[in-house]
Order: sequence, then structure tokens, then C-alpha cells
Amino acid sequence: MTRWRGLAALRARLQRHPVPIRATLRECVTLTYAVPARVLRPLVPPGLELETVGDDGFVAVALVQTERLRPDGLPSALGGNFFLAGYRVFTRFRTADGRTLRGLRILRSDTDRTLMALGGNLLTHYNYRHCRASVVTAGEAIRFTIHADDGAGDLDVIVDRHEAPLPDGSPFASVREARRFAGPLPYTFDYEEDTHAIVAIEARRTNWRPAPVAVHVNRLAFFDQPAFAACVPRLAAAFYVRDIDYHWLRGVRHAL
Repeated sequence: MTRWRGLAALRARLQRHPVPIRATLRECVTLTYAVPARVLRPLVPPGLELETVGDDGFVAVALVQTERLRPDGLPSALGGNFFLAGYRVFTRFRTADGRTLRGLRILRSDTDRTLMALGGNLLTHYNYRHCRASVVTAGEAIRFTIHADDGAGDLDVIVDRHEAPLPDGSPFASVREARRFAGPLPYTFDYEEDTHAIVAIEARRTNWRPAPVAVHVNRLAFFDQPAFAACVPRLAAAFYVRDIDYHWLRGVRHAL
């Protein structure tokens, strides 16, 4: 029994994002969906507070062509390239010293590299799953197609990279307000159930200038889950960025 407890404790420490990571986000599209706050609150663990506008919370669907991902300090030539689809909910965390951190709580991650899924699940709580992904570019249009092994991450989205207004019916009053929900925030949050703690992973980025774009969503299976059966998520914004240098620091554990 003591041995198993020791292994469990080691696994918990490993999943606190102990290794700082660097990567380039070559192209990134983020779809931000408005979802009734009452639907999202059960998906938010203790210690985190849902970010809202009116009665809505928000889920980001990020589609990212990632290049040269590697531990900080390694040459970029040794980094790995992969595709990532991430599903995150916008949250806040108040630290013991009174600071309020804005960040994303991971709901699901899909990647087309088995090694990335294995390594990601060893070192984080990001819930990686394997998928087959296709990214096809034609002029200013990009089509993302994903077939996930469990079907719940299936997706078919066409993006027009020309700048466009916010979608009809968006709860955001302006593009400026919508940019606050345009994808990666300063922190990503994990919840460590065994120790009742939040792990906050700080990220730093350069060249972050998200432009609003138009998208056509043919399929997005994530919202077919029972958790969303009582609502119809509404596309609130879509943003496009490219050539972002990204740096994730070591995770910091905050006991609740």
C-alpha cells in the first residue's frame, strides 16, 4: 500500500507541469462559444470561478499548428511539430495573497501525435486524446478536419482569414471586449483532486495580435456531450493569429 501511495504521489508531482516548455504557434484559430453559466459551473472545479458576461460563461475551442515544442533550453531544431485542438473554459483564481489570476481550465485536448498525447498526459492534467487531423489551405481559407478516436472531438471548420465583424448575436459589445476571450490567457489551471489544490501554469507570449475572422462550423462534436444537452452554445467570436513564440513556465501549486 505504501508503495502505491508513493507512486501516486510521484505521478501527482509529474502532472504539475514541472518542465518549462517553449514552442511556436505557427497558426492558431480560436472559436469562443457563449454557454449559459449554469451549464458551465459544474465543469469548474473547487477553487476556480467562472468568468461571465451577463448570464454567459465561455468555452474556447483552439485549433493550433504547433512547431518546435521542446523543454526550455533545448535547441529549437530538437522540438516537435504537431496539431492541437483544445477545449477550455474561462476562469479566475484568487491566490492566498489576494491576487486574481485569469486563466483557462482544460476540458479536453486532441493531438495528431501519439507521443505528444502520452507525454502530455504524463506531465499535465490536459486530458490529451489521439486524433487524425487535416489542415488544408486554399487562398485565405483554412479547413480544419478532425476525427478523434472516441468521436467526441470530431470537428469540421472552415476559416476565412480576412478580418470580419463579430458573429450575429454575439454577447460581446465590441471586438475589444471579445479579445479578452480570444484564446490563451496568462494562466492555465489544473485541479489536483488528491491534494485539493490548484496548479497554475503561467505562459508568456510575443506578437499576440488576434484578428477577428469569419468561420463556418460544419461539425463540432464536443458540444454533443450530455453536459451541454440543456443548451445551444452560441458562437461569440472567432480570432486568428500566427507566428507566436510561446513559453510555459513550471506549474505552481496552490493549496486550497
